[in-house]
This record gives sequence, C-alpha cells and structure tokens, in this order.
Amino acid sequence: MRDTKHLEKHANKLAESKKEKELFRAQRKAVEAGAHGTLEYTIKKGINKDKIADEKILKSKK
Repeated sequence: MRDTKHLEKHANKLAESKKEKELFRAQRKAVEAGAHGTLEYTIKKGINKDKIADEKILKSKK
C-alpha cells in the first residue's frame, strides 16, 4: 500500500511538471529581428573583419 502511494505521487508530480512546461512553451513570444543591435553586428575576426554583418555577407556564408 505504501509503495503505491509514493509511485502515484511521483507519477502525478511528473505529469504536472510536463503540463507546466507545455504551457510555458506556448506563451513564448517571437524575437524582433534587429532588436538590441543584433542586425548590425560588427565582425571582429576573419576576412570580413570590421565590416557590418548585413544580408550580403550572411547570405554568402549559407
């Protein structure tokens, strides 16, 4: 009897945490492109050093 109580309690705890994680994922928002300086990043090493990482440079890397 005692073992089943612990197993049921553990199973309920796992189910609740799984449901909580699923709800949290659904509430995420998309990130704005170019927010906080991410769009005009200056490259620090390599061939394109000191250039701004714009669409021309990034497309050639794909």
